[in-house]
Amino acid sequence: MMPRLRYFVLLVLAAYLCTGFAQVRPEERAVVRRFGQVVARPQPGLWFGFPWGIDRVDRVPVRTVRQIKAGFNPETAFDAPGTPVGQYLTGDQNLVNVQLVLDYAIGETDPDLDDYVMHQDQVDVALAREAEAIAGEWLGGRSVDDVLLTGTAALPAWIMDRLPDRLATLKLGVKVQRIGLALAPPDEVRAAFEQVSQAQTGIRTKEYQARQETDLRRRQAESLRYRLEQEAETFKSGQIRQAHADSAEFLAQLSAYRELKKNNPDALSLIWWTEMQKTLIGLKSRGGRVEPLDAHLGPGGLDVSQLITPKRR
Repeated sequence: MMPRLRYFVLLVLAAYLCTGFAQVRPEERAVVRRFGQVVARPQPGLWFGFPWGIDRVDRVPVRTVRQIKAGFNPETAFDAPGTPVGQYLTGDQNLVNVQLVLDYAIGETDPDLDDYVMHQDQVDVALAREAEAIAGEWLGGRSVDDVLLTGTAALPAWIMDRLPDRLATLKLGVKVQRIGLALAPPDEVRAAFEQVSQAQTGIRTKEYQARQETDLRRRQAESLRYRLEQEAETFKSGQIRQAHADSAEFLAQLSAYRELKKNNPDALSLIWWTEMQKTLIGLKSRGGRVEPLDAHLGPGGLDVSQLITPKRR
């Protein structure tokens, strides 16, 4: 009987000592507390310490992203009397329902692990309350129209900027990675808000179309201005080149006439009469006429006025 009892005691003792073994998975970190005091933070692998009752090993999944919901919950919001949790008052005294979804992970530094192990039962509640408080600060300073139109993008960023400082004072050992948001007016006024939202959407659509039309007209005007400037520049360049060519031709002719005059004083008169002949021939070909002015000379001088008899029909 005694040997069996001895073996049984040894077996129980061995089993008790085996409680000091702990396997830490690759995605985990462990925190060992001995009588409530942190004494070790084992890395992934096999750990052996004092047995249960002396050491307590908390294995923390540091690479697991956890998710909690905060704010308005339509399933439980009206179970208790009073204003539901997550129903906020905006700056213009309107109600809006806000539901937050927070994704967080446990920090991998030694202080974060210690803080999380010490407060792990309070993390979800404290994180939700801090996020709700920060959301209330943002909502209380804006109109309901501004909240519904910009809140989905602006409010998560607002919370993400301020939440880390709040969590650092609480020493929860967690880091928020992403915040999701759902905004909606209360059911009693949802239809009216949807109508307003549709109207505002129509206004923004018209504004966008007007801006597009403005940009199109501006581009067309710029294109026309550029084309006219190019045409004007081309015309100016052509006129300048033509003027230079005409000037060079005139100077060449003038130089030739001067040389010709030196050799033959009557040469310019001959050229003048030759040009006049061309002019008279051209005038006659276009229906003009040349008449002597002797008949128009009188005591009062030259009088070229004529009396034209209208043709009979």
